[in-house]
Amino acid sequence: MQPEISEQAELFAAELRRTPISAPGVPRAVFLVSPESFFLAAESARDNVYMQMAQAVDGARAAEQHRQLARALAAAGVPVMSFAGAAETPDAVFPNNVYATAPGRLIVGAMRHPVRQREARRQDIRDWFRAVLGYAEINLSTRPLVAELTGSLVIDRARRIGFCGLSERCDRAGAAAMAAAFDLRHMLIFDLAGGEYHSNVVMSALAGRGVLLCPTGFADPGVADAIASAYGDSAILIDPAEKAAFVGNCIALGESGLWMSAAAEAALRPATRSALIRLGFQIHSVALDELEKAGGSLRCMIGEIY
Repeated sequence: MQPEISEQAELFAAELRRTPISAPGVPRAVFLVSPESFFLAAESARDNVYMQMAQAVDGARAAEQHRQLARALAAAGVPVMSFAGAAETPDAVFPNNVYATAPGRLIVGAMRHPVRQREARRQDIRDWFRAVLGYAEINLSTRPLVAELTGSLVIDRARRIGFCGLSERCDRAGAAAMAAAFDLRHMLIFDLAGGEYHSNVVMSALAGRGVLLCPTGFADPGVADAIASAYGDSAILIDPAEKAAFVGNCIALGESGLWMSAAAEAALRPATRSALIRLGFQIHSVALDELEKAGGSLRCMIGEIY
């Protein structure tokens, strides 16, 4: 690592070791936005190498896979709220980049691309959180920054500690604004490796029990090493093939569930699977390959309600 990055990461790791668990590590409910006239947005493909632009898209199959996700979550006891999608916002199926919550607050992200900025102007989602849950709104979308919420920012909610990867989808002003909006105790800011657009593709906080991450997703793998050292035996390192299959885009939900796509589960190495089971997780997976053509996977489709 560069000396200044090394010092920051090592200090952060030491702080993380000292920080006790003081909050729920998983959301009390989740929300989804259904795909409507699903297609691949060329704007998003400019900085998302995971998008499969050469592939044909079956909108009906994408919608059915999304319904199966909602059904599987509900069957596992995860409360689910679903919002309708819109043809003019094809990426709205990944709401966690645009809308996120902290206790009592709805946070609206500042999106890089116009096709996603339209999502941030939706009133129905805002109204539901205000009228039904009584949440106050923190709107980052009108500020001169880029902050794609829990795409760019991975949060260990149990400790209120954030890991924010800078890319075209998040700048330093956006990172600072998110640290305040989510009321984080500490935040580690680092550069993602070239070609990576969101932190939640290269790492996942595992309900306060540990962390899963791919060192090659960081511009400086030493930052990943420092994070892993802070979690010790509870850190799980995945390889580039697992990352490419969206293993890093998993999310812990409920008492012991760890959710990922069927393609991600199929890519798990035996050592990775064993490590997750050792942390007490039961792996749930849903076929999402049609939706994954848009460059995101299961975690990206989950909006968390804290």
